[in-house]
Amino acid sequence: MSHQGREGGLQRIGVSIAVPPPFDEELSAARRASGDPLADAIPPHITLLGPTTIATDSMDVICDHITRACHAIDPFDVHLRGSATFRPVSPVVFIQVVQGIAECERLEQAIRCGPLAQELRFNYHPHVTIAHEVHDDALDSAFHTMAYYEARFTVSKIHLFEHGDDDVWRPVQEFVLGT
Repeated sequence: MSHQGREGGLQRIGVSIAVPPPFDEELSAARRASGDPLADAIPPHITLLGPTTIATDSMDVICDHITRACHAIDPFDVHLRGSATFRPVSPVVFIQVVQGIAECERLEQAIRCGPLAQELRFNYHPHVTIAHEVHDDALDSAFHTMAYYEARFTVSKIHLFEHGDDDVWRPVQEFVLGT
């Protein structure tokens, strides 16, 4: 859905690094296998700005802000390796980012300021979720099944995602890194 015509003039956005093919389908399959009901609604990604409600008429200012943040960060390599969990604090199993952490942190800080400034519930920790709020057995299975997972890719762009009325997150704009 376009950000035009939202009821109440509000929309829910997020900013993330989309995991590219073929890794996106591998990680989606792992999330589906865990029984995660959001496996097909949330594409595999590394979050830079979590779900955020904005005024629809602020989209141009927000996009300009994200563009400036991206110009300050050159493309970088990401290496995903192995599973980890946020339990017992949060019922999440994820794939770890083992290379590209500093760049993700710089991007997150550059984006989560100005018109997108907000307090975080937890400290920022770049990762790719593969199981969320499913039974403990499913979390354990996802953790063990993906323990040796590995992927490498170059990040040259990030995406603004919009949360649709159907609860699916879709990329609506991309931003290129570097100048």
